[in-house]
Amino acid sequence: MGNSTFSILNFGCRASQSDGAALEQALLRKNLEKGRSGAASDVVVINTCTVTRTADAQARQAIRRIHRHNPEASIVVTGCYAQRAPQEIARMEGVTCVVGNSHKQQLAALVAEKHLPHRAPPDCGESEARLPGGAEVYCSSIFESRELRSIADMSGGGRTRAFLKVQDGCSYRCSYCVIPFVRGDSRSLPLAEVLRQTRHLLNQGYKEIVLTGIHLGGYGRDLQSGARLASLIRRLLREEPLRRLRLSSIEPLEVTDEIIDLVATSPRMAKHFHVPLQSGSSRILGLMRRPYRATRYLELLERIRRRVPEAAIGADVMVGFPGETEEDHALTRDLIRNSPLTYLHVFPFSRRPGTAAAQLEPEVPKAVAALRSLELRTLGEVKNRGFRESQLGRDLPVITLQDESPRSTRRALSSNFLQVELAGDEPPPNQLLQVRVTGLTPKGVRGCVAAAPEGGTVSPPG
Repeated sequence: MGNSTFSILNFGCRASQSDGAALEQALLRKNLEKGRSGAASDVVVINTCTVTRTADAQARQAIRRIHRHNPEASIVVTGCYAQRAPQEIARMEGVTCVVGNSHKQQLAALVAEKHLPHRAPPDCGESEARLPGGAEVYCSSIFESRELRSIADMSGGGRTRAFLKVQDGCSYRCSYCVIPFVRGDSRSLPLAEVLRQTRHLLNQGYKEIVLTGIHLGGYGRDLQSGARLASLIRRLLREEPLRRLRLSSIEPLEVTDEIIDLVATSPRMAKHFHVPLQSGSSRILGLMRRPYRATRYLELLERIRRRVPEAAIGADVMVGFPGETEEDHALTRDLIRNSPLTYLHVFPFSRRPGTAAAQLEPEVPKAVAALRSLELRTLGEVKNRGFRESQLGRDLPVITLQDESPRSTRRALSSNFLQVELAGDEPPPNQLLQVRVTGLTPKGVRGCVAAAPEGGTVSPPG
């Protein structure tokens, strides 16, 4: 009989995806084996999100589905929903263990103790509880976490792009956001550890590394070294043989001129900014407790476009915040229409327990929020198509991706965040190439290989 097998289902943001990749490495180091799927594994780890009610519902659906198809599996639930409502999850049929973000570093040891012989149980403090149904709960206040430590040495999680979480938590208190209460205050990975993890990923052959965090722009404020995100980027570019470095979402006031200049001048920086907007109404931004106003946001985007003309610029936009009027919505629509944004993530307001906005009135009717959401998504599609059309005939640097399902064409991702379908001979994954854009696809562009950058052809990871 072989070792116990495991699968991980990840939900949520890039930081959560990075956590999932680290958990995979930690479980492999405990001598568990990766299973083919959740329906055929001894242990299924569900790494949850709780940013909206929909995210909670998706996690519950996954638990029920796994238990229905694989009733003998041990279901271990972790992540943000597990931190927010551990007892609620523990009462669900099929759940054997709930591990909050506060105890995520002990998850691999907990699983190994249950599924491998001769393992001593890990020291998890006094936060363990067992419900009558048998589910164990490991969770304590996330605000007791004062520093960020790696769960395990990172890997790309089987992908061709590696997500490296260098920061966790958030010290802001936006009125709608539950994330600080499940991730804690902002904590940064020490600079030396970021460099070590980067070197580890490069040694595995990864070409693109994506720096992620819950509040990435706040990197370093809790460190005595004086490091900040811009200085971290400079160190990585100077000391490590990175081929491409991409930044995940950064708050508007933290997209500094120094960061814009680094993206503009370094060929190794992905030409891509994701800058959350949330609303184009300064009145609503005030109710959200966002620390900027709409005019300043638009000025930032225009500054980015001037310095990095080819950049992709994305935004998160919330519709239906309590008290949002038609005039507020029109301000958001007009800001987006007049901005250089190239894609949008639009989502409806979701009341989250414990947040200030959960008490705000009046509530925007769901049907009204749905119409506003549809209007902004349609506008986002128009702007995205215009951006893709502007790339026709251009040569773009891309990285070829690892397809998880058979396809007739190889997919790639451009430096400026375009999904590219490659025609002709299919290069292997994890190659840096120059691709000439020849046409559009429903969501991206089509292209043919123009050239491989010098030194760009190496074996894919794994």
